[in-house]
Amino acid sequence: MTTAVPNLLLIDDDADDQEIFLSALAFIDNSIRCSLASNGQEGITHLSTSESLPDLIFLDLNMPVMNGMQFLQELKTSQRTKHIPVIIYSTASDQQTIRQALELGAFQFYTKPEKFSELVSMLHSLLYPATR
Repeated sequence: MTTAVPNLLLIDDDADDQEIFLSALAFIDNSIRCSLASNGQEGITHLSTSESLPDLIFLDLNMPVMNGMQFLQELKTSQRTKHIPVIIYSTASDQQTIRQALELGAFQFYTKPEKFSELVSMLHSLLYPATR
């Protein structure tokens, strides 16, 4: 991350997963900003109406309205947003899904960790790689 305080966007339809993600971010650094969207369409709307773009997008794959793959495809065709790194953050973990997401332009692919401590560790290493 290049900015001092990361600005993130989490796109995930599971309210519990959103809450756990936000709790992990607060545990790491209370000043991290994170916007939420419940599906890919909400994510696209957020990006098109927001004054500032996020430094990173965390994207679930299995969502209603517009799933993660559809969102990724649309995001990467827009001049305004194609540079934003997208980290797939999903329960999906099969090789075909991972390969497809990376081919569509995902930066990295993480299977949602089962433990809060694993999530904190994963997020900390992604957001502050120099302080490992």
